[in-house]
Amino acid sequence: MAVVRQRTVPKNLRLDPAQIARAQKGLGAATETIVRALDHVISEVICMRVQRERNGLTVEANSKFLKSGIVIEDVFGSLSK
Repeated sequence: MAVVRQRTVPKNLRLDPAQIARAQKGLGAATETIVRALDHVISEVICMRVQRERNGLTVEANSKFLKSGIVIEDVFGSLSK
C-alpha cells in the first residue's frame, strides 16, 4: 500500500525512552521503521473497524431474510442428499 506523506508536524508525546529504544532494537532500525510500524497498526485498526461494520450489516441482512418468511425450494434436489 502506498503511503502519501505530508509534512511532519512536531508533537509532544510522553513516551518511555526505554520503550522506544526496545522498539528500535526489536524493529532493527530508527525512526522510519517506527513510523511504518505505526502505519501498520493504524491500518489494522481501520480494517478491524470496517470488518465489524460489515459483520453487523451481514447479521442485520440475515435477520431480515429469516424474518421475511421466504421459502427456498430445492428445485435440483441437491440439498436433500
